[in-house]
Amino acid sequence: MATKSQDRRKVHLSRALGVALTPKAARYLEKRPYAPGEHGRTKRKQDSDYAVRLREKQRLREQYGIREKQMRNTFNEARRTEGLTGENLVELLEMRLDSLVLRAGFARTTAQARQLVVHRHILVDGQLVDRPSFRVKPGQTIHVKPKSEALEPFQVAAAGGHAEVLPPVPGYLSVELDKLQARLERRPKRAEVPVTCEVQLVVEYYAAR
Repeated sequence: MATKSQDRRKVHLSRALGVALTPKAARYLEKRPYAPGEHGRTKRKQDSDYAVRLREKQRLREQYGIREKQMRNTFNEARRTEGLTGENLVELLEMRLDSLVLRAGFARTTAQARQLVVHRHILVDGQLVDRPSFRVKPGQTIHVKPKSEALEPFQVAAAGGHAEVLPPVPGYLSVELDKLQARLERRPKRAEVPVTCEVQLVVEYYAAR
């Protein structure tokens, strides 16, 4: 479970980046849709191109809750992959195991999804996987370990307890929530992925580094 200090950090970061990173932050942003600090309500001075690109990169990275090294490695892979680099980047991030555990509704937040994987509750095609960064391939099935199904977090999930805070299940994922099972049907497409990001600005940020 997240601590109060972690909750506060996520709310503060959500306000700074203009994107809700947790359900609690989403509620907070509805009440205070401006940046933190004494000047939060006033119009920002014109940001430099660098600041705009940096903030967009941070928005994407924080939505997936990953370290900078993981983000850069994924960007480098996206650049080597055929197609548009920015779209490839989001699609590769979306195929992380922790991302799909969240999208399937097994967890309420990215941090909880990662915790479920690390604590060895999640199987991929029947094999235990405890790496949140594991890349799920189209056709693979994600499901909760049978011994873990009776645990309260999974009982809540199976009853649809996170539906009010999560976006609808995207088309690239088929989910049987009552069975705590999901299948990645195909590679995600950027337009379907429920993250807020101007991916071209992220590409420009890394291209200039």
